Amino acid sequence: MEQINVSEHIEWAPVAWTLLAKLRLESPLVQCITNFVSMDIVANTLLSAGASPAMIHSIEEIPDFTPHAHALCINTGTLSPDWLPAMKVAAEVATASGKPWVLDPVAAGASGFRMRACLELVQRKPTVIRGNGSEIIALSKASVGTTKGVDSTHESMDAMEAAKSLAQASGGIVAVSGAVDVVTDGQHVVGAHNGVPTMQKITATGCAVTALIAAFVAVDPLHAFEATASALSIFGVAGEMGMETAKGPSSLRMHLIDSLYGLDQADVLSRVKITSLDEIRSSVN
Repeated sequence: MEQINVSEHIEWAPVAWTLLAKLRLESPLVQCITNFVSMDIVANTLLSAGASPAMIHSIEEIPDFTPHAHALCINTGTLSPDWLPAMKVAAEVATASGKPWVLDPVAAGASGFRMRACLELVQRKPTVIRGNGSEIIALSKASVGTTKGVDSTHESMDAMEAAKSLAQASGGIVAVSGAVDVVTDGQHVVGAHNGVPTMQKITATGCAVTALIAAFVAVDPLHAFEATASALSIFGVAGEMGMETAKGPSSLRMHLIDSLYGLDQADVLSRVKITSLDEIRSSVN
């Protein structure tokens, strides 16, 4: 894929389709150190997209396994002192092996332990950080505050400047999930406008899309910005299509996975909606 200048007009839908098609062709191996709540939907999301998930979290296995994964996804949802060392070692091994890795700092501001853990992981230079508005603001400020657990009390657009600062500090891409999914490399900002509100009523959809980002970045690590925005939009498109036949959150979960599996080129080209938010960001400075 040619280098894309995000400051210029991009035909995002063809980019997203190219990446999805490449993912299906290459079936990247994605190692997931994720939480107990999300393991099922994370694995099924990766499988339905065409990737190969591996739920490997034992520190004893990381030196042998992680170098062979095409990407690593670390999620702090059910964080414990027993799992944190494995997360840190896996991040270090992935980086040393030249493999991209993605961090999901779940409820980063909920406790001092969780914040310290997330900051230690950020120091290990994730390729992408994906969280909700409250998580990204807390991580950017390195502050613990009143939270609603894993739920966000901030809209994604409220976290735009925090995301930009965090991207500059970490050297990675930062994505903020919300009604509009915000993606920034520290300079430019785009918004993925796909998805439906009912997706927020399904536990661990955020965890699932983080893993999907890891799979997209795995097939084009040199274009992590484009891969991240495309993964968020594709996941949102699957939610939109799934909602057409779903009756509520439970059936949407099933139909979302089915829709992701069945997405074709026409679906992607007609539905993906990613736009530049640089002008909006400039107006609030």
